[in-house]
Amino acid sequence: MNNSPIGIFDSGIGGLSILKEINRVLPNENTIYLADNKNCPYGNKDISDIIKLSLKNASVLIKMNCKIIVVACNTATTNAIKEIRNSFTVPVIGIEPAIKPAILNTKTNKIGVLATEMTLTSNLFNQTSNKFSNNIEIIEQIGFGLVNLIEKGNINKENTKQLLKSYIDPMLDSNIDQLVLGCTHYHFLIPIIKQIIPEKITIQDPNKAIAKQIKKILKSENLENSLKSNYKNKVYANGNTEIINTIINSNGEVNSLDF
Repeated sequence: MNNSPIGIFDSGIGGLSILKEINRVLPNENTIYLADNKNCPYGNKDISDIIKLSLKNASVLIKMNCKIIVVACNTATTNAIKEIRNSFTVPVIGIEPAIKPAILNTKTNKIGVLATEMTLTSNLFNQTSNKFSNNIEIIEQIGFGLVNLIEKGNINKENTKQLLKSYIDPMLDSNIDQLVLGCTHYHFLIPIIKQIIPEKITIQDPNKAIAKQIKKILKSENLENSLKSNYKNKVYANGNTEIINTIINSNGEVNSLDF
């Protein structure tokens, strides 16, 4: 299994930001990325549908001989990771909103969380929030419409910035000093977010921590790639591949796949 690829899935292009970090931290590891953009977004679906789609994606990665599964989707992690772990024997790593570091670093005792509806209402998210919050006020905001705009390539459009501003401004009025991005898609909005928020506010994006955790698990499970060669990314999408191609550029090949 050592030379088998790392399997990653998301509802669309969001997890590509995690893929980039994995390539940086683990340059010898090969990867397979599934973009289930035919069914994107996940954030407004029923829990049963999220679980069904997540198990389908994980099953495809297992059939492709992946040695570890990375659930590069906050919605899928917070609603389906238990079912994924119960269904497969390989290590499964999920991604959750970075609530803990935000709480540990806040000075105003107020943090903002921008995430999908199904992430914010999930049991896992609320358990994490309650575990670490203590006297910290958590201001939650559902990012209605953001994933669709990102999937269509409208990241730098004025309407995207104005929509973001309408979500973030109330948090700024509440005196937050930490902004947690609770959806991997939102990573691509960071340049615009920095135009909206003051420099004193920290953006909590968990991608680096996830890549380090993957490295730790591979080492502890003796699954590190023994072949010292540069990584190779294989990216598959069951919907439109145009936007994915613009993000991937020369860092991998994008193929259409019905899954």
